[in-house]
Amino acid sequence: MTRRRFIQDRVTLEFHEVTADHEPDSARTDSALWGDRHYDGLRTTDGADISSRSKHRDYMKRTGLTTVDDYGGGHWQRHAEQRERIARGVDPNRKHDIARVIAQLESKRGRR
Repeated sequence: MTRRRFIQDRVTLEFHEVTADHEPDSARTDSALWGDRHYDGLRTTDGADISSRSKHRDYMKRTGLTTVDDYGGGHWQRHAEQRERIARGVDPNRKHDIARVIAQLESKRGRR
Protein backbone atom coordinates (compact mmCIF):
# COMPACT_ATOMS: atom_id res chain seq x y z
CA MET A 1 0.00 0.00 0.00
CA THR A 2 1.47 3.36 -1.01
CA ARG A 3 0.86 6.55 0.81
CA ARG A 4 -0.89 9.36 -0.99
CA ARG A 5 0.45 12.90 -0.64
CA PHE A 6 -1.48 16.15 -0.91
CA ILE A 7 -0.52 19.80 -0.95
CA GLN A 8 -2.77 22.76 -0.28
CA ASP A 9 -3.03 25.56 -2.81
CA ARG A 10 -2.16 28.81 -0.99
CA VAL A 11 -4.71 30.85 -2.91
CA THR A 12 -7.74 28.55 -3.26
CA LEU A 13 -6.94 26.46 -0.15
CA GLU A 14 -7.89 23.33 -2.11
CA PHE A 15 -5.89 20.10 -1.70
CA HIS A 16 -4.21 18.46 -4.71
CA GLU A 17 -2.66 15.02 -4.84
CA VAL A 18 1.04 14.96 -5.79
CA THR A 19 3.50 12.23 -6.70
CA ALA A 20 5.97 10.76 -4.23
CA ASP A 21 8.89 12.64 -5.81
CA HIS A 22 7.15 16.06 -5.68
CA GLU A 23 9.14 18.83 -3.99
CA PRO A 24 7.27 22.00 -3.03
CA ASP A 25 8.44 25.39 -4.26
CA SER A 26 10.34 27.15 -1.53
CA ALA A 27 8.60 30.37 -0.60
CA ARG A 28 10.83 33.42 -0.27
CA THR A 29 9.32 34.13 3.14
CA ASP A 30 10.52 30.76 4.46
CA SER A 31 14.13 31.89 4.18
CA ALA A 32 13.74 34.34 7.05
CA LEU A 33 13.54 31.36 9.37
CA TRP A 34 16.63 29.48 8.27
CA GLY A 35 18.62 31.20 5.58
CA ASP A 36 20.40 34.33 4.44
CA ARG A 37 18.24 35.01 1.40
CA HIS A 38 16.83 38.12 3.06
CA TYR A 39 20.27 39.73 2.53
CA ASP A 40 20.02 39.41 -1.28
CA GLY A 41 20.55 42.82 -2.87
CA LEU A 42 20.52 44.77 0.40
CA ARG A 43 22.18 48.16 0.51
CA THR A 44 22.39 50.74 3.27
CA THR A 45 21.01 54.26 2.92
CA ASP A 46 24.53 55.44 2.09
CA GLY A 47 24.78 52.84 -0.71
CA ALA A 48 27.09 50.30 0.95
CA ASP A 49 26.60 46.68 -0.09
CA ILE A 50 25.41 44.50 2.79
CA SER A 51 24.12 41.60 0.70
CA SER A 52 25.54 38.90 2.97
CA ARG A 53 25.72 38.27 6.69
CA SER A 54 29.48 38.89 6.78
CA LYS A 55 29.22 42.15 4.78
CA HIS A 56 26.46 43.32 7.11
CA ARG A 57 28.51 42.45 10.21
CA ASP A 58 31.61 44.20 8.80
CA TYR A 59 29.60 47.31 7.91
CA MET A 60 28.08 47.48 11.39
CA LYS A 61 31.49 47.11 13.02
CA ARG A 62 33.11 49.67 10.70
CA THR A 63 30.42 52.31 11.30
CA GLY A 64 29.95 51.64 15.02
CA LEU A 65 26.33 50.61 14.61
CA THR A 66 24.46 47.73 16.21
CA THR A 67 21.16 45.90 15.99
CA VAL A 68 18.49 45.84 18.68
CA ASP A 69 19.22 42.20 19.54
CA ASP A 70 22.58 43.29 21.00
CA TYR A 71 20.62 44.85 23.86
CA GLY A 72 19.18 41.74 25.49
CA GLY A 73 18.90 40.84 29.14
CA GLY A 74 16.49 43.54 30.29
CA HIS A 75 18.45 46.50 28.86
CA TRP A 76 15.30 48.32 27.74
CA GLN A 77 13.58 47.88 31.10
CA ARG A 78 16.65 49.08 33.04
CA HIS A 79 16.86 52.25 30.95
CA ALA A 80 13.12 53.00 30.82
CA GLU A 81 13.30 55.43 33.75
CA GLN A 82 16.17 57.36 32.17
CA ARG A 83 14.26 57.63 28.87
CA GLU A 84 11.21 58.86 30.76
CA ARG A 85 13.24 61.62 32.51
CA ILE A 86 14.77 62.74 29.22
CA ALA A 87 11.31 62.83 27.60
CA ARG A 88 10.15 65.12 30.44
CA GLY A 89 13.15 67.40 29.80
CA VAL A 90 15.30 66.32 32.74
CA ASP A 91 18.63 65.40 31.17
CA PRO A 92 21.71 65.39 33.44
CA ASN A 93 24.02 65.78 30.44
CA ARG A 94 22.21 68.75 28.95
CA LYS A 95 23.76 71.41 31.23
CA HIS A 96 27.24 70.05 30.53
CA ASP A 97 26.58 69.94 26.76
CA ILE A 98 25.28 73.52 26.70
CA ALA A 99 28.23 74.79 28.76
CA ARG A 100 30.67 73.00 26.44
CA VAL A 101 29.11 74.51 23.30
CA ILE A 102 29.09 78.02 24.83
CA ALA A 103 32.77 77.64 25.73
CA GLN A 104 33.57 76.51 22.19
CA LEU A 105 31.69 79.45 20.67
CA GLU A 106 33.38 81.93 23.00
CA SER A 107 36.83 80.53 22.20
CA LYS A 108 36.12 80.86 18.46
CA ARG A 109 34.96 84.44 18.98
CA GLY A 110 38.17 85.25 20.88
CA ARG A 111 40.34 83.97 18.00
CA ARG A 112 38.90 86.38 15.45
